[in-house]
Order: sequence, then structure tokens, then C-alpha cells
Amino acid sequence: MSARRGTVALVLVLACAVGAWLVLEPDRGAAVPPDPVTAFPGPDARAASAATQISLRGLPARRLGEIEVSGAETGDHPGRLEPHSDGFGASFLPDQPFEPGEEVTVESELSIRGARDGDFSFTVARPAAGAPKPVVEPARGKGRVQRLRSRPDLEVPAVTIDRRAAGVTPGSIFLAPKRGQGSDGPMILDNRGKLVWAHPLAPEGQQATDFRVQRYGGRPVLTWWEGGTNIGTGFGEGVVLDQSYREVLRVPAGNGYQADLHEFLLTPRGTALLVVYSFVEADLSSVGGPEDGSVLDGIVQEIDLQTGLVTFEWHTLDHIGLDESRWPLPEKPGAAYDYAHLNSAGIDQDGDLLLSGRHSWAIYKVDRETGSVIWRLGGKRSDFDLGPGAEFAFQHDVRRREDGAITLFDNAAGPPETREASRVLALTLDHEAWTAKVAGQIEHPDHVLADSQGGAQNLPNGHTFVGWGSQPLFTEHGRDGRVLLAGRLAKGNDNYRAYRGRWTGRPTEPPAAVAERRDGRVVLTASWNGATQVARWQALAGPARGALRPAASAARRGFETPMTVDRPARWVAARALDARGAVLGTSEPVRAP
Repeated sequence: MSARRGTVALVLVLACAVGAWLVLEPDRGAAVPPDPVTAFPGPDARAASAATQISLRGLPARRLGEIEVSGAETGDHPGRLEPHSDGFGASFLPDQPFEPGEEVTVESELSIRGARDGDFSFTVARPAAGAPKPVVEPARGKGRVQRLRSRPDLEVPAVTIDRRAAGVTPGSIFLAPKRGQGSDGPMILDNRGKLVWAHPLAPEGQQATDFRVQRYGGRPVLTWWEGGTNIGTGFGEGVVLDQSYREVLRVPAGNGYQADLHEFLLTPRGTALLVVYSFVEADLSSVGGPEDGSVLDGIVQEIDLQTGLVTFEWHTLDHIGLDESRWPLPEKPGAAYDYAHLNSAGIDQDGDLLLSGRHSWAIYKVDRETGSVIWRLGGKRSDFDLGPGAEFAFQHDVRRREDGAITLFDNAAGPPETREASRVLALTLDHEAWTAKVAGQIEHPDHVLADSQGGAQNLPNGHTFVGWGSQPLFTEHGRDGRVLLAGRLAKGNDNYRAYRGRWTGRPTEPPAAVAERRDGRVVLTASWNGATQVARWQALAGPARGALRPAASAARRGFETPMTVDRPARWVAARALDARGAVLGTSEPVRAP
């Protein structure tokens, strides 16, 4: 039953429920409903982790009372309640894990949504045999890399800016190239495509995705997902760096899972939204597969950054039917059916969630308090009638724009291909007529088709910044869709999402400098990985390490700035100055050749 067609029935059910749950408030004698509590995993959940905690949301920990937990096979599970940092819930942490496949019963004196008398049960998933593990993917192509005299350890993909027009948004560009020649990892560029900061990942096989500026503790921070990958799935965690590029936080998934590569979003609640993939056993006979098959269960978790506890957990297996998928069953025996492929989790204007299912061609609005699906947009069970041109397929990066439109990156490449080119699509929703109409669309000037990845960032000035996923391209478009900036990574690279933002970096490591002799004169090349406030460089020279004086200067030219030292010197160093001439940092002295 669709959300709109079930409205009348839902009202009747709620009316009965309110009447049944009214109780007398002891102090006033007034009839009031008890405070409802939502549990994750909730009543009848069928794919919980064996290492799950039981998250209870809606009341402070002190009001939750006694919680009794038992497994059908493992018996009683003592544990402890750990409060969530917002004071609005707690997690019951069992002392021992559950057994795969068993039914777990939770007993309490609470009013729990979907439960009877505060008691409910959920089922623990059985892990699929032969679940994939991270692999080291070989570099593709022979794309150019940047070779830096002062930092030979930073061998990153080359970047070309094909177009830069007036009106381009000020700020930095954030990419995380991978799979090409050179080092994989986060990199910051300026509007000329010049390198500002690079962070090669180690060991081999590690990748970064979703690299951007967010806020943590009221301050701007750099964030990305980091880990290993295998066929579109990730096994890793979120990373947070401060403005000095010091790691301040790593955010793993909860309940024994590893975070997937598709989303690492910090929220104003002091939490992070993560996507998780879990390979579990499942009966696929309803869609023509084997009874003893397996699936990728797509999971969205909200993690309390202060405690690491799970405050919300949502599973595709509990809310999206196998028959909603547009993806074919796997041909390889034993392979897991990736029927939904969650690839983004965003926050709607009312605080609820917007989730994207690539393989169901659908967007899901999910109640952040209860986990229930409020409506579907697109797919086989859409609650909205899609107008001309509004259909989309294999989409990524669903967001709510400030004007109320829903934006997404419509890959349109599967197989099958549903369009000749990928696009950014904006849709206007009418919740009275239950229709969705095209509010705008953007294609790359080269009309490219991105068979994977991609995203569209809605900038505060109304511009759109687009990363073209498996195509190593990024663009900025004005309000009218006109291309203001067009750039590309070296051939062989791809990039999950591209972002733009303002960033001030103050690295703690000193500047780097290298001295060479060219045409009989000493040339000092200076750089400072991640420093954004350097306006000029000074070359210092002298007969001893402790006797260096200014000998030359030059305006910053990019990541590296060369300066020619005319006077005789045994030692040289580089000094970074800001726009007012204040000293920001000085390199270690190096011997002049």
C-alpha cells in the first residue's frame, strides 16, 4: 500500500492506538499518553547484527528502567545501559554477542513503538558465506602525475582547468582521486587547479571518498571516508582533521559493522550518518533466486560522536522489498544480490532523512525518529507520479535544495542505459497532487555518461558544483546552468564526489624547501603543504644556519614558488609571509649547492 493510499487507514489505527494507550498522569489526574520509545533493532527486525547493541530513543537513560534481554539459543544476556550524549536515549550493551539466526526478546516496562506491553523480538542475521573482502585495485591508464621538487613524496594526479569564467564561486575544490597513476587520497585545489594540500594514503589499497569541509565542535574540519573497497562496497571508517591537519577523530560504524564508502555526514546533533553494507543469508525465491541465497543489506547508522553509540539504525531488508529492485540477480553462484545499493543519506529540511537506492531507482524519505518510510519517489512503488523527463535511474547524492527542490545525480547508466548522458536533476514535489516535475537539469558540456559515482553540491549562492564520478571531471554551473568552471583529473583516475568550500589551513609541520644550482646561481624552491594564508615567500641566505638574512622574495605562484638567491651563501631557508607581511613559518635550513 502506498503512503498516500494508506493515509485513511493509518488515521483510524492511530485513533484506536491513542485511545488504548491513554493513562492517568499521577500528579494531575489528567489522561496523557505515555512517552513512546523507539528501539533499534525494533520489533520484528529481521537482520540485526550478532554484535548489536539495543538503542532506545525517546527518554533519558534514567527513565528507561530495567531492560531484560534473552536469546532463543543463548539464553539471558546481562548488560548495561549507556546514555547517549544528548540525554534523549541510551544503548543497552549486552555482555556477550548473540547467535546468528536466533530470535532475541527484549522485555521492559516502556511504551515501545510497534511492541506489546513494552516487549518485542527481533532476529539476528546469518552472515553470508564468502562475503567479499577489500582488494588492492591496480592503477589504470598512464595519466600524468605532478612531480614536486620540494615534496617528492607527494606524487598526485595532474589536474587541468579547461574553463574558468567570471563569477566562479570563491573557495577551494575538494577531490579524492583514486585508481589512477600516483597516490590515492584527499587533495585540495584552488580555482586555477593548483594544488593546495595533498594527503597520500597508506598502506597500499586504501582509498578515500566523500572528502569535504564540514563542521565539528563549532569549527570547520576536513572529513572523508577511508578504507578498502571491493566492487562498489567499502570497509572502513570516517576521518576528521582540524585546521592544522591533525587527526581529531575516527568514526567507526557500530554494532560490529564496518562503514561503507558512500556517506560520512556530520550533523548539527553531534552525530554522524554512515552507510553500511552487510552480506547476509536470504531467501530469494520470491524474485526467482535460490532459497539459500544471500543479499547486501543496506544500513544507515547514526553514530553519537561523543560516545560512539548507535542512536539510529535502518535496514533495507526491513523496509524495502526484494521485488522493488531493478537490478538483475547475480549470475555467479553464491554471489550476494545487491538489490538496493544505498548510496546516500541526507537530512531533509524537517530533520528526517532522504535515502537513495541506486538499484531500486528510488528515493526514500525516512522518519528519523521511528525509521518508517514516509514516501517513495521513483522506482516501482513511487508515491509520486513522475512528470515528463522526471524519471531517473542508478542515481546518487540525493539532497534537498534550499528552495525545496530535490536534487540528485542521475547516472542513467546501469546497464541498462536509460539516457545518452548523465545529468544533475532537480525535481519539484507537489504533496497534494502527489506529482514530481522537473525543476531543472544540468549536463556536462561533453555529454558524458558516468556509469558509477557522482554528486551535485548545491552552493549557498545558487550555483551547482558537480563531480562526474567515474568520469574524471568536475564543473561549476551558475544559476542558469552555464559552465563557470570545468576541470579534469589525469586520465585513469576517478573521484566519488567533488565539493567546493571555504577552507583555512594552518599546518603544524614547517614549510619545505629545496636548493638547486641553475646557471651558476642558487634557486630555492619553497612549498607548504596545506597552508592557505601564504601570500609571499622570502629566501633567507647566510654563511651559517644561525646567520640567515633575507636574500630574495617572490609572490606565491602555486604549490611551489622558486626564488633566485644572488648573494653567496652556504645555507638557505624559505620563510612564508601572509598578505600583511607577518611571518607564518620558516623551513629548516638546507645547504646551498
